This record gives sequence, C-alpha cells and structure tokens, in this order.
Amino acid sequence: MAVPLLDLSGQHAALLPEFRAVFERAVTSGQFILGPEVQAFEARLAAYCRTRHALAISSGTDALLLALMALDIKAGDEVITSPFTFFATAGCIARVGAVPVFVDIDPATFNIDPTKIAPAITPRTRAIMPVHLFGQVAEMEPIMKIARDRKLAVIEDAAQAIGSMRDGKIAGSIGEVGCLSFYPSKNLAALGDAGACTTNDTRLYERLRALRVHGEETRYHHSFIGGNFRLDALQASWLAVKLPHLDGWAAARRANAQRYQQSLAGLPLGLPTEAAGAHHVFNQFTIRVPGGRRDALKKHLDSRAIGAAIYYPLCLHMQKCFEYLGGRAGDFPIAEQAAAEVLSLPIFPEMTAAQQDEVIAAVREFFA
Repeated sequence: MAVPLLDLSGQHAALLPEFRAVFERAVTSGQFILGPEVQAFEARLAAYCRTRHALAISSGTDALLLALMALDIKAGDEVITSPFTFFATAGCIARVGAVPVFVDIDPATFNIDPTKIAPAITPRTRAIMPVHLFGQVAEMEPIMKIARDRKLAVIEDAAQAIGSMRDGKIAGSIGEVGCLSFYPSKNLAALGDAGACTTNDTRLYERLRALRVHGEETRYHHSFIGGNFRLDALQASWLAVKLPHLDGWAAARRANAQRYQQSLAGLPLGLPTEAAGAHHVFNQFTIRVPGGRRDALKKHLDSRAIGAAIYYPLCLHMQKCFEYLGGRAGDFPIAEQAAAEVLSLPIFPEMTAAQQDEVIAAVREFFA
C-alpha cells in the first residue's frame, strides 16, 4: 500500500461545502485582497494564539521578513538563530542586510540550545530568532531572560508550530512577534501560500500593519518603505473555516506519534522527544537513523511508495549562499549530526491505522 508523506484530500473533502460557500461569498463580494474576511480571520487567530493582535501575511517567509523590518533590523546588525531549520529563517535575516549568527541545537528537540546564545552575543546583536522546529516550542524562558537582560528583541519562528505550547505559553505569544506559516504542509494549511504575525505590542502591530502595504499609514501617504505582504481574502476565509478544527487535527497527530513511539520502540533509531512542560503538535514526526543508514532507510521506504522526507540535509552555515559568513563543517556538530541522521515519517491527521501499519512494518523490515 502506498502511503504519502501528506494527504489533505480527506481533510478538504469533509470541508468542501464550507469552502464552496466562502468561495461564492468572496466572488460576489468583490473584495479579493484584505477586507472583512481577512479581519475576521485575524481576530480569530489572535484569540487562538492568545495575543492582542494577529496580522495576516502573504506567506510565512514574508512574516519573518516583515517582523525584521518592523523591528528595524538592518545592515550590520546581527541576529542569533539556529543553523538547523528551513532556509527562510536565515534567508530573511540576510535579506534585510543583517548577519545571521548561528549557534548549535539541543540534540533531543532539534531546537536552539539556550546555553549557546549568550557567548554568541556581540555589541552588534539586535535580536534572537528561535525556531520552534517540527511542532515543538523552543526552551523560551532562558531565551527571554537573555533577551531582557541584553535588551534584545525575540522573533519566534513558529512556522511549524501553531498551537504548540511550553509551560502554558502558546507559540507566537512569547517574544515581541511570532511568525506563522500556513503553507499547505503545515498543521493549519492554506490552499496556497499564507502566513501571519502575532504580537502583544500594539505599537509594533501598527508598524507591521503599515509595512504590509508599502509603509502606508493613510492612503497614499508613506512615512517609511514597506512592501506588498497582503493576504488574499479567499485564503483568509478558507483558513477561518479550518481554524476551529486545528486542535482536533493536532490531537490526531499526537495519537499517531504515540503509536509510532510504541511500535518503533527498541529499534536502533532515535525517536522524537517531547520536552518537559511541552505540548508537541508534530508538524513532522522526525526520527534519527544513526550509523550512516538514514539514506538507505529512505531508499527502502521509497521502494515501497512510502513518503518520507529529510528536513534538513544541509545546515545553513554550510550553504553556498552563506559562504561569506565563513562557516565550516564542524562548527556546529550537533546540528550537523542531525542533518546526517533525520528522517520524517508520515503523520498527517487523516492517516488511517492501515497506512500507519504499512509505515511501521516497512521500518521494522529494514532493521530486521
């Protein structure tokens, strides 16, 4: 039986009548960009994320870029972040002219190691950008303490972690600004690109909102330069249909993760860890395959038409576009080891028991 890495067809089929209704409403309204549909989604998203404000953005990448712009991060500034994450995290730092400064990760959670942050701070450091990777919030309490003590901004890259919590605080509500992605592979998936910024700072929200429309504060009057980071009304209305189901989908992901944990226990591989006080939402179920056998396992799963993916095979400090930073192999050994060992298995909420049995059997067969 073929098992895809992600299959949204069942999720979408169940919501099709509501999708059709919002599509017809959007077409007849004539309001295709921003407007009431976007505002309604933003209000619901802010309530869900327990923040004063949420701002719908054109993509998760644009949310990161907008956050950096709103905090006036510019050429010569440094932003501390993880080398083991999707490219947009560091790419957006570089796009505003700032310098990504990488520190190593926690081997258990794959998130940035707070103990490595303080030694990386220099007089040019302006912000810390922790990533809540694979659906688990980073260890934010020590990160926020460092930021307060050094007067640094914290931008949460929560692209993979909507709904995840740590110590009772939800992703995107902890730092100055949180950045969410609604790319189709995320737990809350748009039917295309979409994202959001969340914040409790009203002044920062007003700046974010102006930057979203080219820095426009009143019509055709610009105090600063922004960009076109607007969200389509249709995407917002679709996301509003999906949002009430998000916690149920996360619960299904957690149930699938628990079943994997039980069924794959005892094999010579590393299983995901949920940190103390954390509520993991498993955007990915990422195992470690040590001993140089990861690629062989992926090939084995591919041969059985079972979806598996490597997130991420090359750390950011070793990417060609960041050669100018002077990074070398061995700089961040924990992140580099993760890049050589990680493999993500299917965990989408609509996954059937039979599909999961197929994945488990194939993994166990490989190690037999």
